Amino acid sequence: MTKTWSTPVRAAKSGMIPCVHCSGSHFKPALECGGFVYVRCRSCGLVQMNPQPETAEVIARYSQTFGKDYLSYELENEAAFLKLQQLALEDSGFDKLEKELFLRAASEDPPHVLDIGCATGALLSFLRDRGWRVTGVEISPCAEYAQKERNLDVRNLPLEENKFERERFDVVLASHLIEHLNDPRSFLNETNRILKNNGRVFITTPNISGFQARLTGSCWRSAIFDHLYLFSARTLTGLLKETGFGVEGLYTWGGLAAGLAPPWLKKIADSLAKRLGCGDVMIVKAKKTAAAN
Repeated sequence: MTKTWSTPVRAAKSGMIPCVHCSGSHFKPALECGGFVYVRCRSCGLVQMNPQPETAEVIARYSQTFGKDYLSYELENEAAFLKLQQLALEDSGFDKLEKELFLRAASEDPPHVLDIGCATGALLSFLRDRGWRVTGVEISPCAEYAQKERNLDVRNLPLEENKFERERFDVVLASHLIEHLNDPRSFLNETNRILKNNGRVFITTPNISGFQARLTGSCWRSAIFDHLYLFSARTLTGLLKETGFGVEGLYTWGGLAAGLAPPWLKKIADSLAKRLGCGDVMIVKAKKTAAAN
């Protein structure tokens, strides 16, 4: 089974770290992936790589060491990735929210969206054409491409280092990002801080509680060196609730990867996975309900 793009495996320099969800320190083996391992927290069930690469190394992978490779990968797959993002947002009720925000704005400034991990800015460009004010965050060379080729406001620093003002954005998007971060709790706390009251966040990430992950185990296409956390529906929604969000919906898709089964069987599996909520990827829509702790 072909896994998604990832940087080469390197030995982690840090020791074991506590669970980012519940601060637990007791784990059991989850996945052995050849050179790195995932463990499952015995208290809350969160699956995380442990030990992990240090934050500076993670950032350097995309901004320096493999940045040009990542840009090429994103450009090559840009159209397909944009289509998937659009479908995910459609599933999660983004269009309805968009209408509500534009009606509320009326003669005021249009709603403001922040796309964190915006890559080449394809989605931001699409939303700008629909009337949104748009800002992006991207640490790889994709940021320069988005700035120069699409004339987008894309910041080339990790989210927390941009120091956006409090309650600036109506919507925050983060597609296939949270699983790459050393500290997803800090990320969600900062997302909460910069969202307006009742603002929404849409988070897309692989789903380790999905059918495909259960079927393929350590060969799962999302069990890669760049993914430091593998969330289930329960662990991701739990972390969102702890950081001041109320979960409004969770939607999944993807029953079997291409090549795992004949097309007719894949079509059936994909339909069932979406209907039953056990797809390979999930998007969670959550509303800011309180200030983060």
